[in-house]
Amino acid sequence: MSEEDRRRWDERHREGGGRPAPPPVLAHVVHLFPTEGTAMEVACGRGEAAVWLARRGLEVWASDVSEVAIGAARRLAERCGVAHRCQFQVHDLDDGLPSEPPVADLVLCHMFRDPRLYGPMAERLRPGGILAVATLSEAGGEPGRFRARPGELPDAFARLEILEAGESEGRAWMVARAPST
Repeated sequence: MSEEDRRRWDERHREGGGRPAPPPVLAHVVHLFPTEGTAMEVACGRGEAAVWLARRGLEVWASDVSEVAIGAARRLAERCGVAHRCQFQVHDLDDGLPSEPPVADLVLCHMFRDPRLYGPMAERLRPGGILAVATLSEAGGEPGRFRARPGELPDAFARLEILEAGESEGRAWMVARAPST
């Protein structure tokens, strides 16, 4: 990621605080998320979803390119008493996924899109693990390089069992399960 983009994200994350919460676009399907095991959140921002997952009982590894966002995520985890369940790191996803955790019961990625990471995210799942992805979409929205084309998520993760998926109003989302063996 360019230094200009990194500064832009740092500035964006300086605004406002956060509170633990599931990603709004996925809130209606969180009953499909595990409540124990290990979770990996890709592009976690200020850590609202990561801390929410930790409060549900998961050990969470989360990363973001913004040092400001990671600092806010660590403070939120401390305030909520789950810092011991959260590992936050600054990581540029242009370099691929972080190495930790090696496998996860849940991989969560919301409001970030990089099709080069679709395969690695699916491969990171433990057998029977859950992948939850939400992104901006051309379906009911404007076209653009940061937006998924219609049908992109189900096509990209076709080897997984799709549990729930949808596209509308400029958003696409999907929850899928890795094969058990």
